[in-house]
This record gives sequence, structure tokens and C-alpha cells, in this order.
Amino acid sequence: MENNLATSPTQLSLKKLRDEGWFCWITEHWNSFSRTRQDLWGFVDIIALKPGQILGVQTTTATNMSARITKIADHENVGKVRDAGIMIHVHGWHQDDKRKWHCKVKDVS
Repeated sequence: MENNLATSPTQLSLKKLRDEGWFCWITEHWNSFSRTRQDLWGFVDIIALKPGQILGVQTTTATNMSARITKIADHENVGKVRDAGIMIHVHGWHQDDKRKWHCKVKDVS
């Protein structure tokens, strides 16, 4: 991944997924009334499609991965998403000493 320091985890994940051939859409949005970020089904930042496959991605920094995994596991909607056959991944991003981005992927489907 590029060494752009201003790159968000969402943008990094979009690039990664598109490079892997996924058709992607950002589902997270800002709710100005409640002043909060809202994710699709409460935990999906990006929806990605390939023939016969649907993937929901929660993207974050590597240090926040465990909190996001817990958030998904405890969410009231996760069972419905899993029952629909939708894969769920958490992308955790970090930079190495040379400022190159790396992604740890955890499948929590």
C-alpha cells in the first residue's frame, strides 16, 4: 500500500479489496442529527461483491481490532448477517518502520 500518512483505514481497505477484484461500496456514513458514524447493520463499513460472494468489512487500525471483533460478536444483527451467508472480515491496518501499510485480516463470519 502507498505511504500516504493521511490515508484512512477505509480507503486502504477499499484499495486492497478492489485490487483483489471485489466490487466495493462504503456503507458507513455520518449521521449529523445524532453526531455519530453509522455502519450498515451496525458493524459493516464496506460491502464487497464477487460472483456468488458477499463480504462485509469492518476496517480499523490494528490496535483496535480486538474491540471491533468484540463489537461484532456482541451485536444483535450479526446472526442475521451470518445466516444470510454474508462473510464478515475485520481489516486491521498498521505501518511498518518504513511507513508501509500492512493489513491483518480476521474472518469473523
